Amino acid sequence: MKRSLIHGAAAMSLALLLGACAAPAKLSHPVLRDDVPLAGLQAPTKDGWPDAQWWHVYGDPQLDRLIALAIKNSPDLEQARSRLLNAQQSVRLAAAQAGLNINGSAQFERQRISKNGIVSLLPANFTIDPWYNQADLGLQAQYTFDWWGKKRASIEAALDQAHAAEAQRSAAALTIQNAVADTYFGWQGDEARLDLSNQLVAAQNRFLHIAELRVARGVDLEDTVQQAKADLAAAREMNVALAGSAAIRKVALAALLGIAPADLPPLQVKPLPEVDSRVPADARLDLIARRPDIAASRWQVEAALKQTDVARAQFFPDLSISAMAGLSSLDLGKLLSADSRAFSLTPALHLPIFEGGQLQANYGISKAQLAGAVAGYNSTVIDAARDVANQALAAQQIAARRKEQSGQIAANERLVATAQARQNQGVRDARESIGAAAQLLQQRDDAVSLQAQAVSTDLALIKSLGGGYRASGDPTSSATTSTTSTTSHSTSSGDDAHERH
Repeated sequence: MKRSLIHGAAAMSLALLLGACAAPAKLSHPVLRDDVPLAGLQAPTKDGWPDAQWWHVYGDPQLDRLIALAIKNSPDLEQARSRLLNAQQSVRLAAAQAGLNINGSAQFERQRISKNGIVSLLPANFTIDPWYNQADLGLQAQYTFDWWGKKRASIEAALDQAHAAEAQRSAAALTIQNAVADTYFGWQGDEARLDLSNQLVAAQNRFLHIAELRVARGVDLEDTVQQAKADLAAAREMNVALAGSAAIRKVALAALLGIAPADLPPLQVKPLPEVDSRVPADARLDLIARRPDIAASRWQVEAALKQTDVARAQFFPDLSISAMAGLSSLDLGKLLSADSRAFSLTPALHLPIFEGGQLQANYGISKAQLAGAVAGYNSTVIDAARDVANQALAAQQIAARRKEQSGQIAANERLVATAQARQNQGVRDARESIGAAAQLLQQRDDAVSLQAQAVSTDLALIKSLGGGYRASGDPTSSATTSTTSTTSHSTSSGDDAHERH
C-alpha cells in the first residue's frame, strides 16, 4: 500500500513537471493609456461633467418625456439589454461549472443475454434464464481541482465581458438619448426659422405690391416687378424647404421613439436654449472612465487577458475526483436491501501529452485576441480625443460666429429704425423700410441657424464626454471568484445602468 502511494505521488510529480515544462510563461498586463491626449487642445474649461440625466440642463419637459419614451421603446437598447443579460448568465454558468457537481440517477433495464456469447462458455449442465433485470439507484459527485486557475480565469473573463456589455448598453442608451435631443432641437430650430420665413414672405409680398403699383403708374420699369417676383419666389422656396425639414424631423423623431408619426405627442414650439459648450478641466485625465466605449474596450482587454490564462492552464494536468454511492440489484425486489449497496471513488489525472499543436494554437489565438483588444482600446482612446477636440473647436468657432452675427443684427436693427423714421417723415417710401426689414429677417434667420448649430454641437460635445456615464468597478482590479458575489456584482451593474438611463 505504501509503495503504491509512493508510485502515485511520483507519477503525479512527473505529470506536473511535464506540464510546467510545456506551458508558456504567464503574460503580464499590457500597458494601456491612463489619460486621453488632449494636451494640445486650447478650449475654454469648466468645472463639472455632464450629469447622468444631462438633458435636464435644458429645462424642457417636452424633451424629458420624449427621451423617456425613446428609452422605453427603443429596439436597439433592448438588444443591448439582452447582450448584458446574456453576459450575466455567462458569469453564472462559469461560476457553476467551477464547483462541485452532484447528480442523481435512477435506472431500470431489462435485457436478454445472447446464448452464443459468454453464456456458451458455461458447463452444459448449467442453465440460466437469458432474460434479466438490472435496477440502479444512486448519486454521482465530481470535483475538479482548479490548481492552475483555469476555472477562476474563466469566471473573471466572463465577469469582465459582463462589465463590457454593461458599458456597451450605456453607450447605446447615450446614442439614443443624444439622437432624440438633437432631432428635437433641430425641429425647434426649423420652426423658429419657419416663423421668420413667413414674415419674410409677407414682406416680399408687400414689396411686390408696391413695385406693381409703381410700374402701373409708369414710375418704375417692369424689371423692378420681375426682381420683386424673383425675391418672393426665393423666400417661398426657403419657406417650403424649412416646412419640409420640420416635417422630416418629426418623422425621424417618431422613428427614434419607436412609434408612428401620427402617435407622436403634441409638441409646442419653444425658443432654442442657450448653451455652455466648455470642456471639463480634468477631461484629459478622467475621460477614460467617463466614456462608455472606452470603458467597454478596457473591459474587453481584461477579458482577453484572462482568456490567455485559461489557454495557458490547458497545458497543465487536471486532477478530478469522482464518487458514486447507490444501490444496484438484478432483482428489483432486493434493490433497497443493504446487500445492494454500491460505492466507488475514482481519482483521475488528465495530462496532455500529444495533441498535435492544438494547445499552442489555442494559446496563440488567445494572444492574438489580446493584441487585437489592446489595439482596439488604443484606437478608441484616440478616436475619443479627436471627437472631443472636434466638438470643442466647432463650439468655439460657432460661438465666435454668433458674436459677429449679433453685431450684424444690431446694425441692421438700426437701419430698420432709421428707414422707418424716414418713411414716417415722408422722406422715403415704404420700399426702403421693407427692404431693411427683409434684410434683418435674413440676418435673424442666420442667427437662429447658428444657434441651432450651437445646440447640436453642444449635444455632440456632451456625447463625446460620455453623457454622464461613470464606469462601474475598476478594470485593473481582480475579479471575485465567488459564485454569489460574482453574480450579484454583475447584476447590480446592469441595474445601476438601468437607473442611470
